[in-house]
Amino acid sequence: MFIQRKDEKLIEKALAGSQSSWVTLVKRYEGLIYNYCLRMTYNSSDAMDLMQEVFIAIYRNLPAYRGQGQFKSWMMRIASNKTIDFLRASGRNPLFKAGEIDDDDFHSSNSPESEYMQFSTNKQIKSLLAQLSEEQRVVIELKFFQHLTFEEISQQTGVAISTLKTRLYTSLQKLKGQLEIKHVV
Repeated sequence: MFIQRKDEKLIEKALAGSQSSWVTLVKRYEGLIYNYCLRMTYNSSDAMDLMQEVFIAIYRNLPAYRGQGQFKSWMMRIASNKTIDFLRASGRNPLFKAGEIDDDDFHSSNSPESEYMQFSTNKQIKSLLAQLSEEQRVVIELKFFQHLTFEEISQQTGVAISTLKTRLYTSLQKLKGQLEIKHVV
């Protein structure tokens, strides 16, 4: 609630022409937007380009934001739409092959042991997520990485809650099956 009020003040000042307020908003959410774009595109330069496009769209549409709902949800809807448009425009197959994923994009700067563990875990997660359809990855992303409720995801995507739950259940079953195969073999 506190962040929401701070966002509202920053938005108000940014709309009045305060460049520093806009920069503060961008800095507050750039990591969130970049990581979302990276998880959806599997490519750091595409994620960076997309992040810039998302913030341009947010800035252009800021006057249309009327404080209804959370700013973060509104912003993530723009990010989601821009990402889906990007994937379609680039002709990417929504089912990535694990070999297409750039492991350097998910780099950590911890100790060598924890860095290796995080690298291994990220590689496994990316490989598993790459086997999901675009619609399934969006639901997983918004539910588990963005911590949105089904109602918020429905508002953001325009998809019925029952459909979202079905996609999530199907995705989790598919991921579970893939994990079982990897651990049995």
